[in-house]
Amino acid sequence: MELKKNLNFFIHIGVSLLIITSSNNLLSFCDFPTNWSISFQNPATPLMEGIIALHSDIWAIMLFVAVFVLYILCSTLQKFGNADVQKSYKVHHNSMLEIVWTTLPALLLCVIAIPSFTLLYSLDEIVDPSVTIKCIGRQWYWSYEYSDYAVDADSGLGGGGIIFDSYLLQDDLLEEGQLRLLEVDNRLVLPVNSHIRLLTSSADVIHSFAVPSLGIKLDAIPGRLNQTTFLIKREGCFYGQCSELCGASHALMPICVESVGAEDYINWINTKLDEA
Repeated sequence: MELKKNLNFFIHIGVSLLIITSSNNLLSFCDFPTNWSISFQNPATPLMEGIIALHSDIWAIMLFVAVFVLYILCSTLQKFGNADVQKSYKVHHNSMLEIVWTTLPALLLCVIAIPSFTLLYSLDEIVDPSVTIKCIGRQWYWSYEYSDYAVDADSGLGGGGIIFDSYLLQDDLLEEGQLRLLEVDNRLVLPVNSHIRLLTSSADVIHSFAVPSLGIKLDAIPGRLNQTTFLIKREGCFYGQCSELCGASHALMPICVESVGAEDYINWINTKLDEA
C-alpha cells in the first residue's frame, strides 16, 4: 500500500512538470534575467521561438520516459519484493520484447532528431540582410560599427560609417527603471521586421556576444570573423552579457539591444550621421 502511494505521488509530480513545461510558450517572461528564474526569457525572434518549442517538446518526451521507467521500476520492486525472496523465478528469452525495447527508443530519437536538424539548419542559414552590424569585443566593452551608411563626402565612396563604443552604465548614473549591471551608455539600435546580419570579432581575447531573448550567442575571436542573421519581431530592449570568460571585468560588459520601428530607426541613423 505504501509503495502504491509513493508511485501515485511520483506520477502526479511527473504530470505536473509535464503541464508546466508544455505551457512555457504560453507564458510571458522578461527580456532580461530575473532572480531565481528557471525558464527562458521572452523570445523576440523566430529562431528563439523555435529553440523554446524544441526544448519544451524534448522535456515532455523526457518526462514521459522518466515516469514510465519509474513506474516499471516500482512495479518490479512491488512484485519481486522481500516477501518473495525465497521464491524461484524462471526467466526466459523474449525476442519480441527485445525488439520492442530497442525499436521504440530508436524511433523516439528520430522524432527528436528531425526538428533538431531543422532548427540547426535554420540557425546557420544566412539571409540577404537589410542591415549589417559589426561588433568588436574589447576588454571590457563592446564596439559597434554600422558600415552600411559609410559615405565619404569627397569621393562618394564608402568609408567610416557609424562607429561607437558601448560601456557599462555606472550605478551613480542610473535612472529610475534602469537595470544595474545591464544598462549601457550607448545602446545597439536595430529595426524590427528586418533581416539583420551580425559580424563579431575581438581586439584582444575571446569574447561572446549573447542576447538570450534574440537567441544569439556568437563568439568574438581575435583574427576571425563570425556571422549570424536574425529578425526581431517586436520593439523593446533586450539585454545580454559577454558569455566567455575574458578577464577581471568579464561581468561588467553587458549588451543592450533596442529594437525600434523603421521611422525611429531612420531618425536615429540620421542623428548619428550628423554627429559624425
